[in-house]
Amino acid sequence: MEYTQAGLRETEYEEIRRVLGREPNECELRIMGVMWSEHCSYKSTKNLLKLFPNNGDRVVLGPGENAGIIDLGDGLGAAFKAESHNHPSAVAPYQGAATGVGGIIRDILALGARPVASMDGLFFGEPSSSRTQSLASGIVHGVGGYGNAVGVPTVGGKTAYDPSYNENPLLNAFCIGLIPLDEIVSSRTARPGQAVVLLGSKTGRDGIAGAAFASVELSEDNKASRPSIQIGDPFGEKLLIEACLEMNEKKLIVSMQDMGAAGIISSSSEVAAKSGVGMILHFDKIPLRAENMEPWEIALSESQERMLLIVDRSYLHEVMEVAEKWELDCAEFGETVEGDEYTILFHGERAASLPATLIGDRCPLIPWPSRRPADLEKKWEFDVDDIPLPEDWNETLLSLLADPSLASKKRIYEQYDSMVQLNTVIGPGHPVSMLRIKGRDSLIAMTLDADPWKCSLDPFRGGAETVARTVRDLAVAGARAAGLTDCLNFPSPEVPEQYWVLEECVKGMAEACGAFDCPVVSGNVSLYNESPDGAILPTPVVGTVGIIPSIDAALSAGTWEEGDVLFLVGPCNPSLAGSRYLLSQGKLAGRPLPFYPEAEKDFVERALKTASAKAAHSGRALSGGGLAAALAKESMESGIGASISLSIPTRKDILLFGEGCARALYAVPMSRVPLFKVLWNGYPCIQLGRVGGERLSVEGAFSLTVSELLSKWRNG
Repeated sequence: MEYTQAGLRETEYEEIRRVLGREPNECELRIMGVMWSEHCSYKSTKNLLKLFPNNGDRVVLGPGENAGIIDLGDGLGAAFKAESHNHPSAVAPYQGAATGVGGIIRDILALGARPVASMDGLFFGEPSSSRTQSLASGIVHGVGGYGNAVGVPTVGGKTAYDPSYNENPLLNAFCIGLIPLDEIVSSRTARPGQAVVLLGSKTGRDGIAGAAFASVELSEDNKASRPSIQIGDPFGEKLLIEACLEMNEKKLIVSMQDMGAAGIISSSSEVAAKSGVGMILHFDKIPLRAENMEPWEIALSESQERMLLIVDRSYLHEVMEVAEKWELDCAEFGETVEGDEYTILFHGERAASLPATLIGDRCPLIPWPSRRPADLEKKWEFDVDDIPLPEDWNETLLSLLADPSLASKKRIYEQYDSMVQLNTVIGPGHPVSMLRIKGRDSLIAMTLDADPWKCSLDPFRGGAETVARTVRDLAVAGARAAGLTDCLNFPSPEVPEQYWVLEECVKGMAEACGAFDCPVVSGNVSLYNESPDGAILPTPVVGTVGIIPSIDAALSAGTWEEGDVLFLVGPCNPSLAGSRYLLSQGKLAGRPLPFYPEAEKDFVERALKTASAKAAHSGRALSGGGLAAALAKESMESGIGASISLSIPTRKDILLFGEGCARALYAVPMSRVPLFKVLWNGYPCIQLGRVGGERLSVEGAFSLTVSELLSKWRNG
């Protein structure tokens, strides 16, 4: 077998030969080709990811494990991570999405945490396209079908549409779980002389080389990729969750790893390399569901609902008993040994013998050339005077609310069970999702967001804005951001201009994370998101988690009350660059606003005090669609109108539809207005009007009934 057939570059092949001192055999070549694929090795981005801050007051576990963990106080932690399953979802939408959800749940489980909630990031092509409709339907059903059956609620997410995703939709899955800090399971704690155990489903040919498939561009003939798609069984996963948690509670497990990308080879070699041990694996002891499987097929199978366990031999019998109780296959198939030897035996023959550290740790990094796009400044050439003011403000607002990226996503999230486990305080359809922690006053708050359009116009500013949007949302809701996870969805890094965009996005995100003291505790990189039709927009997706001290300190959105006074806090000079307003007119132009760290931090502190002091009935940070969209959403969700007067010199369309910078809309009861003004003294704060009536009216602009707004928004 030629090394190129395994997906290896010449420099990589030569490095393998140098370390081994010989030619690798076919099984070893196939293993190395997958393990040194982009998806597994991060060879294009490992140096970039070092820019992210990953230490913080609440960080218990940062990047390097299956997920990150933050400290919730009193001995309890929250483990969370986001993962992409983009290529599989493009080829087999239902199973691609379902197994993406299952995989991220097992990442959380691998730390010993009970998964308690999920979110999803969905990016689809043009809604009118039959192709988009088919992909979206399958992906949404896959997310709901798996999450509902496995018993983990889907409590929020982000859904957006753009033609760049026509052939390459994105499915990013987020999961969070709870773990007592003294029960964390690590992939670094294996010691020589322990048993290597496979728990869960039998191993088949589904998903073989799926990691390599995720590391190349989508081909025109997607049917050829179907063998790389895994098949999910949520009921099997539910049994796996309970079995693993019971074993961990009984202290039967030394180490645990999800069998996700690259299956057995990835999970076992990672534990070996991180723990500083070797392994000898007997593949003829692995329960199979397909006949005549070759050793490399067993090694690289991505059959779902499987976990790798490292167990002290004295506890093997008890592990087997727990597995039998939950009706799961469980087989000891190897042992840990001294040194760095990683050997696969099959019917007494040596199928592969490689250093464990070589497999997962020593892929040569690729210094891709980076070049600033020549047309970048041209994209920024945008004169607002060339944009006429709307002739019909009512129609303009209604059209904006019907924009698929802004319209109600109820048709999607109503297919998800958001209340299973009975801990959801605020679920889908709100800026921030909130979970109660049984036996505690505090809440976990989380949000997921992205702004590909601003990232395409100015990747540094767009990356910073993406992080800032999540932190603002949490702050207005009363939560201080404690950490974040990300999915970096980008096209091929081999194009210098595309690699430059990736670099700049990461730099912008890193600056914002540093300013907010919000560390990156976990994440995922998904490259080569393009098809023969073109590349996706740069799409870094950010999931940020915060803590609200008590339910009394939580502030909801969409809860106006009759007579409330409306305030806009924040600058009155936002930007139309990359805004939904311009995009709805078919224009992607302008340069997004810079990231102002001091102003952002000032906003966050004031927003947190506002929520804690119960100085408002409702609050919403401004984002897509600007002030106009925020007013409409607050009005619709509250079921009540308002009268607004804008005596501000800024151009009315910029004030109403502009985006960027730290701004929020608050509804304040009359009795709390003095306190609210004190809290925001020294920060731009403008009284807009009063809540009441059946119409949302902005003087000199639009005037529509709440029912008219709802009709357009729900049917967009």
